[in-house]
Amino acid sequence: MNKLNKGLFGLSGKAKETLIQKALEQRSAKAAAQGDAETVRRAPAGRRREVSDDLCRFDKLPGYKELLVQKLAADELKIDNPFFRLHEGTASATSVVNGVECINFSSYNYLDLSGHPRVSEAAKDAIDRYGTSVSASRPVSGERPIQRELEQALASIHGAEDAVVFVSGHATNVTSIGYLFGPRDLVLHDALIHNSVLQGIQLSGAFRLSFPHNDWQALERLLEQRRHEFERVLIVVEGIYSMDGDHPDLPRFVDIKRRHKAFLMVDEAHSIGVMGERGYGIAEHYGIAGRDVDIWMGTLSKSMSGCGGYIAGEQALIDHLKFSAPGFLYSVGIPAPMAAASLEAIRVMEEEPQRVQQLCARSRYFLERAKERGLDTGLSAGYSVVPVLCGSSIKAVKLSNRLLERGINVQPIVYPAVEEKLARLRFFISCAHTEAQIDTTVDAIAEALQQL
Repeated sequence: MNKLNKGLFGLSGKAKETLIQKALEQRSAKAAAQGDAETVRRAPAGRRREVSDDLCRFDKLPGYKELLVQKLAADELKIDNPFFRLHEGTASATSVVNGVECINFSSYNYLDLSGHPRVSEAAKDAIDRYGTSVSASRPVSGERPIQRELEQALASIHGAEDAVVFVSGHATNVTSIGYLFGPRDLVLHDALIHNSVLQGIQLSGAFRLSFPHNDWQALERLLEQRRHEFERVLIVVEGIYSMDGDHPDLPRFVDIKRRHKAFLMVDEAHSIGVMGERGYGIAEHYGIAGRDVDIWMGTLSKSMSGCGGYIAGEQALIDHLKFSAPGFLYSVGIPAPMAAASLEAIRVMEEEPQRVQQLCARSRYFLERAKERGLDTGLSAGYSVVPVLCGSSIKAVKLSNRLLERGINVQPIVYPAVEEKLARLRFFISCAHTEAQIDTTVDAIAEALQQL
């Protein structure tokens, strides 16, 4: 029960145990009615114990019990489920949710390029030429020109020698870190790093240490104390942290990695298309060279309006991943329509820099208005992601539902994704949002919070 006592919906450990017991009793009654009541058979002392039926049932997995607690807690408190809302059509500054048009803040469509006529047409043309799938891994099925064009464009954005595209952003971090590093190595990461990085470290078998969020001085102390114990060392940070909307002082991390002979990896999933005058990311924002960072990682599903992830860096890194990383070597290549969509999105972004500039202006405007109304926006620096902290999961879910009633769609982030006291609504800003939409939204948040 220890894991369940951390703070789900602010309920006490006893309350959660009661909910679990209620769920189990309901399921046992249902199983008994079907002639399949659960039994646990134990052999007499001294004899081999029979394996419990529970060990081959998915509904007995600990993680599933946690899901039951969440569902039952919501039912007991009469809270509608805010997740998996049905969107009909393209999700941009507005979206049709359950048949009603809403102001939408739950999309990564930062530059309003998903659904852009040129981007959609590029994907359609790629279907006509290449089909909907390349049907095998690229070493097996061969290359498509559009795949290499996209990788060259990504390398150019990062000032890198080359890039390689994967079919999943999450899998990009998992397979790259998991393959490049091993048990003799150390990976140091920001305390708020994405799950995909943690999964990659676990796969690698490397020793893992976290440092307090954006605290480069704490990182330096860790390296001074522990660097000598390991062979290779990797430092991982994000360009923009998707839960909080802030960013690291990247030049400090570059300096530290050089002095301590470590690799530096930057996950730019939420900063490409957002930071920098042209949307080229955190390196452009700080004016540093692409070669100053060893591993650039990004995703294609946000500003680039496609799907997948990529790594950019020196040629040796990219060749190594393309020929040996399991997540590339044994996985199907990115479909041509997705590659074409992302490549065209990059071209539009470069030709229309006003999209990046307007995104930054709208993001700052949202942050300023939210602060004026006394909302707690946490660490947000006003780059595309602005959280509004609520103090509890229950309050975050209720606030999300209240806003939907007023024609505003935004998702809550609740425990265990964040600490219970840091539950929040997370607003993703688009260059397509208007100041009027932002004013309406911020006023609605403040009013709903007062009512709650």
